[in-house]
Amino acid sequence: MSEFAPRWPWGNRHFQSILPTLLPRHSLRRRAARLLAASRELILDCGDGVRLQAFHARPEQPNGHAAILLHGWEGSADSYYVLSLATHLHAAGVEVVRLNLRDHGATHHLNEGLFHSCRLPEVCGAVAALGPRLSAAPWLLGFSLGGNFMLRVAASGDPRVPPLAGVVAVSPVLHPDSAMRSMEDGWRVYHDYFVKKWSNSLRRKAALWPHLAIGEEIFRARTLREMTRLLVERHTSFPNLAAYLDGYAITGERLALLAAPATILASLDDPIIPSVDLPRLASGPRLRLLTMPRGGHMGFMASPWARSWVNAFVDRELGISRT
Repeated sequence: MSEFAPRWPWGNRHFQSILPTLLPRHSLRRRAARLLAASRELILDCGDGVRLQAFHARPEQPNGHAAILLHGWEGSADSYYVLSLATHLHAAGVEVVRLNLRDHGATHHLNEGLFHSCRLPEVCGAVAALGPRLSAAPWLLGFSLGGNFMLRVAASGDPRVPPLAGVVAVSPVLHPDSAMRSMEDGWRVYHDYFVKKWSNSLRRKAALWPHLAIGEEIFRARTLREMTRLLVERHTSFPNLAAYLDGYAITGERLALLAAPATILASLDDPIIPSVDLPRLASGPRLRLLTMPRGGHMGFMASPWARSWVNAFVDRELGISRT
């Protein structure tokens, strides 16, 4: 596939990272009308009493592919990039599921415990619960933290996970401590954006589950690192912040035993996920790393009016041809 080449002036890494959040959603909703009409809400039993929400859409003319899409942190099944790719795949005949992580979208009421990024067993449980509903072995497609989760699902060894067709992860979180430092030391827009989004999410959770005692000190912390430290100490069994962050890193040998072929798409100018962590990934016959000089974080948009380069990339990974 040809190298991603953004048009001037859209090549700046911050343009690339922010642009998808600024695009008008009404035009996407029009394009997604058929997908949305076909989507059926599922409340999945993920084991241990955990329930996750998903939206399942069967195509009118199936092409033999199935895909489970997972958003990034503080995104949802309706995030622009998820809805865009899901619409694109569904139109080509792919059976599509858009999955929500715990406490993402409008799902704070489904489970008592707080979301954190080491809750891998419930995502494995969701994939397992979806397996019998799908007409083919699913592709796992994830963005940012969702890409991190999907790669870990494929490498988990969880016997509940059904056979997988493959994994595609776009701008996945590699090591969360590096990502946090990148946001702390770089342009603070990203850091402050996530502080605000996460704070709003925690307030919704606190209103629904007041006995969780989500203290005001978390909201007064005003930094991701301090907020995360307080969450870890008060709402998880991890001994400290470092142990928690290591718990969902995919560097080192974490991906050495992938159960399916996996492709990571990353840009070398990503302002959130430092490319210096890419050499720390385990090498293996099932892991393919594709890097682009530009693209920002989950951007890869030639211009606001161009067709999505990521959607075309996923077509190629899944072996979908379009006339």
